[in-house]
Amino acid sequence: MGVTILPSESTFVAETTFRIRYAETDSMRIVHHKNYIVFFEEGRSNYARERGRPYSDFEKAGYYLIVAEIQARYHKPAHYEQEITVRTWLEAIQSRGLTFGYEIVDAASRETLVTGQTRHICVTQDGQVARMPDMWLDWAKS
Repeated sequence: MGVTILPSESTFVAETTFRIRYAETDSMRIVHHKNYIVFFEEGRSNYARERGRPYSDFEKAGYYLIVAEIQARYHKPAHYEQEITVRTWLEAIQSRGLTFGYEIVDAASRETLVTGQTRHICVTQDGQVARMPDMWLDWAKS
């Protein structure tokens, strides 16, 4: 993983917009860096729902996508009550996992605040690394 490459116009991008809560900020009312990882997760969950297969369906099939790697680049801070949009897309599909890309922007100006990636490995319920089920590979590639 390294530099986040913004998606092409043909790439499906899910957008999740919400307002920053006070609990997500530090004493200066700036979003604490750890919360951007939570924002990435919300973006992934919404991405799966918008693509027609919520992550809970993956778990019901007996699999989990564990986070193996996280990369975040902080361009500009977000603040309490600011409305932001998390843009999420699939950057890479591997036989045993997925890599998601993210761009968090100010919802009004579309100015980039954070970019990042998360790499996920497919495991079974007992924690063994597994090949992604064909149904999910097909979903990711469609």
